[in-house]
Amino acid sequence: MSIGVEAEFSEIEAGHWNVFYQEVHLLSSNMSFQHSKRPENRSRNRYRDVSPFDHSRVSLQSGKNDYINANLILMEEVNRRYILTQGPLPSTCGHFWQMVWEQRSRGVVMLSRLIELNSVKCSQYWPPSEVLELAFDTGFRVTLLSEAVKPHCTVRRLGLENVQTRTSREILHFHYTTWPESGVPDAPDSFLSFLSTVRESGCLVQDQGPVVVHCSGGIGRSGVFCLVDTCLLLMRTRKDPSSVCVRDVLLEMRRYRMGLIQTAHQLRFSYIAIIEGAKTLPRDPSIQESTNDLSDEEDSGPMFTPPLSPTSTPPPPRPLKRIGKTSEFYTLRDAEGEVTTVHDRSCSPDPGLCVTARRCRICAPPLEPSVPAPHRQSPSSPGLSFRIDGDLERTEAPRSLLASLYVCATVAMGAYICYHAKFH
Repeated sequence: MSIGVEAEFSEIEAGHWNVFYQEVHLLSSNMSFQHSKRPENRSRNRYRDVSPFDHSRVSLQSGKNDYINANLILMEEVNRRYILTQGPLPSTCGHFWQMVWEQRSRGVVMLSRLIELNSVKCSQYWPPSEVLELAFDTGFRVTLLSEAVKPHCTVRRLGLENVQTRTSREILHFHYTTWPESGVPDAPDSFLSFLSTVRESGCLVQDQGPVVVHCSGGIGRSGVFCLVDTCLLLMRTRKDPSSVCVRDVLLEMRRYRMGLIQTAHQLRFSYIAIIEGAKTLPRDPSIQESTNDLSDEEDSGPMFTPPLSPTSTPPPPRPLKRIGKTSEFYTLRDAEGEVTTVHDRSCSPDPGLCVTARRCRICAPPLEPSVPAPHRQSPSSPGLSFRIDGDLERTEAPRSLLASLYVCATVAMGAYICYHAKFH
């Protein structure tokens, strides 16, 4: 029975992480990987000691050779599917995009730089900003639609076109750029922020194709990403979060791809990220509906904004504020958080034809003027009514009260005239 992630971490911290990592290694599954050792496939592997297991490898559906160094990981309890693969080689970039198309993946997560420690870790398989478009020998064309550079990552929108069928899809490319060239990050903050960005995009939900995750070998940092995401989901969905055992989850993932999480430092960082993410990371949108049915879950607040009380004053809407600008796009922040608004290269000069007119600063229609709030009448004061902004309105007094005042004034005036005539 698990003692909880924090207690598990403290227990390992009191011992030695290298010893614990070796225990995980000895308990890991050892499956066959014969396809990767075939002569025609060896040139498609970036590293000789990183091979996909045969039973879970992703097969290309067209072409003479169906081999690509990639495995499909299924975490059924949380409805997560990941394709873990190596950083593409110059000769396998076309196979990479063919896999993305055939598996109907909507997102690609990249966790390494192209060059680290003077060594090439991955070939650039997307078009640079000065080229905009790349064509591959597998019959696919990739176009750079937009690029948003953030402090910890770069998010790209790519157009993936099947040249033969002349159909295209939009792919989101999430490139985490702050993992140090050696070791692990000092703190998990930027990594958790990056994970939250990927989650909010919807690329990880069940009705999409499996997200493609890679670093250089597709086992180290890629394993950290999948382990942290899965464990945080398990802690959210299980009635007893302390039942989640990180070691068991990692061993389950290693049944699908060999060597996930390469060092004891990466494993320790994974624990720290899980512990911190359980406290700070927002709820994943994909599990919102399932957790609403649990009777003993903590109340996460109302799904909709409650109505205002009769005397409350709603805050005025905050206008979008520009916080950054590049030559091709703008980054904006609104009241709900950071939103990247881009004037895409695919945008048409005609606003009626612009596919992104709702978020394009150039093609978007002007904002409609706000409608004044209706008056509200206070139930405790029938003779008075209030506007929402608190200003008092004058209302007509009842006719009977005015008539009474008029009669009283007339009688008083007549009495005064009689008194004055009699005594003066």
